[in-house]
Amino acid sequence: MKRFPALPATILLACGALSAQALVNPLLPSGADPWVTQRGDFYYYMNTTGSSLTIWKTRSMADLAQAEKKVVWRPPASGPYSRDIWAPELHFLRGKWYIYFAADAGTNASHRLWVLENDAADPLSGEWRMKGKVTDATDRWAIDATVFEDGPRLFMIWSGWPADANGTQNLYIAELADPWTVKGARVRISSPEFPWEKVGDLKPRRDPDENPGANLLDPLHVDVNEGPEILRHGGRIFLIYSAAGCWTDNYSMGMLTAQAGNDLLDPASWKKSPLPVFWQSPKEGAFAPGHGSFFRSPDGTEDWMLYHANAEAGQGCGNRRAPRAQRFTWKADGTPDFGKPIGAGVPVARPSGDKE
Repeated sequence: MKRFPALPATILLACGALSAQALVNPLLPSGADPWVTQRGDFYYYMNTTGSSLTIWKTRSMADLAQAEKKVVWRPPASGPYSRDIWAPELHFLRGKWYIYFAADAGTNASHRLWVLENDAADPLSGEWRMKGKVTDATDRWAIDATVFEDGPRLFMIWSGWPADANGTQNLYIAELADPWTVKGARVRISSPEFPWEKVGDLKPRRDPDENPGANLLDPLHVDVNEGPEILRHGGRIFLIYSAAGCWTDNYSMGMLTAQAGNDLLDPASWKKSPLPVFWQSPKEGAFAPGHGSFFRSPDGTEDWMLYHANAEAGQGCGNRRAPRAQRFTWKADGTPDFGKPIGAGVPVARPSGDKE
């Protein structure tokens, strides 16, 4: 569940602090669900706009605010993918570019996953063609798709409802026969189970005195696992996901771990960490950090995380969320050490090999 209220001036001021000699967060004034992929000498970035698909192209993530950008697709005026365009991801798979995104027909319950294809060398050029809905046989509510290859096999992981009503968002995996076709059944690999994953109370949207049935129509609590992203290291696959309601300050990141080459469609292959791996820092003005994705420095020597966060408490699931980046390292046991959020406006060294 994602919502988009208005943007405050504090984010704009922080973004204006960018320096040519440093990386300063936030990277943009606004941008929920940030995603980045690297190909050749360029980084290609996307985030939720709600109404279109836009790609940023840059040689340096520190200079994202000055990057070339282009709206590459706009939805039709009506239909099943005409509204609420969320969490786009750009992937280069088997010689072509694909954009996976969630969209609906005007109601949250109709959210499904869709994919576009482009065979141009540069995703800012060429033609983006709709390949269709990407779903398993259940065809249930779905958002936040990510795709990855393990050996010759292609997989998709997403956040979905177990049935037809809101109340719980699980993480599901399925194998893909090709970049737009699900092969076989979806498999649940994670459900909200720990207390930090179950912070999700909602305010009633109707007065129960005026409409006694309102609370039966709209859930007052939702347990959430969403925003799955893949991180690889040392022969292991780390699935970093977001947990708790994005409308709460307790939105944070959790982790599942699997061994590359194992049967990833077997839930037993995935081990969940009992504690979050990245969470809010009120001291640093970073609330509800989530939807992390990952990139390497231009020279390939450093690992970096990209995520969104609010600058103040209580800002919820809106376009106050802005993309931030910071370097992370690895623990002795081979698991990622993301540290704590770095404050807005704090200059940090640019990624190694960055050319100003």
